[in-house]
Amino acid sequence: MNRGMLWFDNDPKTNLAAKIKQAAEYYRRKYGAAPNLCLVHPSMLADKEADAGHIAIRSYRPVLPGYLWIGLAE
Repeated sequence: MNRGMLWFDNDPKTNLAAKIKQAAEYYRRKYGAAPNLCLVHPSMLADKEADAGHIAIRSYRPVLPGYLWIGLAE
């Protein structure tokens, strides 16, 4: 992914899947397209039950904890 949207949510009470779904909904409203890839810091993948539907979740160390880089895969 070369282009995407950076989303910040460090609420410890919200699980990763909910954070991604919220970011994806905002992305759809803002850009008019549904994202299909979300890059997160590896420490955020401790929640093995994260299921964001049609959005692939991948770890990417340059993304800081608490941030999501969401967009369209190439």
